[in-house]
Amino acid sequence: MLVRSSVAAEEFAIELSDELTDAGAEVTTNPEEVPDMIVAVGGDGTMLGAVRNAIEWDVPVVGFNLGTLGFLTEAEPDEMSAVVKRLVTGDYEMEERLSVAAAIGGVSANGINDVVVEKVDSTRLISLAVVIDGTHFATYRADGLIVATPTGSTAYSFSAGGPIVDPSVDALVLTPVASHSMFDRPIVLPAESIIEATVLTDRPVRVNVDKCDLGQIAEGETVRIGRGVRPARFVRLRSSTFPDLVRTKFGLD
Repeated sequence: MLVRSSVAAEEFAIELSDELTDAGAEVTTNPEEVPDMIVAVGGDGTMLGAVRNAIEWDVPVVGFNLGTLGFLTEAEPDEMSAVVKRLVTGDYEMEERLSVAAAIGGVSANGINDVVVEKVDSTRLISLAVVIDGTHFATYRADGLIVATPTGSTAYSFSAGGPIVDPSVDALVLTPVASHSMFDRPIVLPAESIIEATVLTDRPVRVNVDKCDLGQIAEGETVRIGRGVRPARFVRLRSSTFPDLVRTKFGLD
């Protein structure tokens, strides 16, 4: 079991590690060891890093929320003892969520939230030709494009005007960012869709997967985006629905 923590959450992570050990779990912070489960301590940013490792190692992940919204986390700090008991005894459910992958050249990466194709020069728009499943769809002059999973639909895609999608829906959401094109609406696609974005101008374009830099592409080069190699597996301790979560996190009446 691997515990990851930020500096702000270090004290809690140490306490959690001690409690897990006392309950009979073996705890490691060695990134070279493949654990049976990843326990993340922090906010959604910490969870993104933990989920990337969970996808690579094909192990489940659970998070304690020491951040702000905590859309990806499952437990609060004051629930530590009860959660530790449930983790050790196996008293939890497992939820699989769609991951997303991007490839440029021979380099690829998987994420749980989104792939962002964006301008490098903040003062100039980029031009991208988008092909979906082998057929030209549209050419965008914009700040960028987001391809989000349902999990990532509450993140950057949402702030750019994309819809919130229940994670039980198997889909990808393509959302332009500050588009100057005639068509600037997001589109929801089947999860099996392959989206290719080719740079049409001499302005460099950056590709990020869950906020991690995958690399840059130049004029004539293409990023290929689609379903990830395997789903992310989240530990679930509650029976609340996704609308319940959205209502709670956004403070809806």
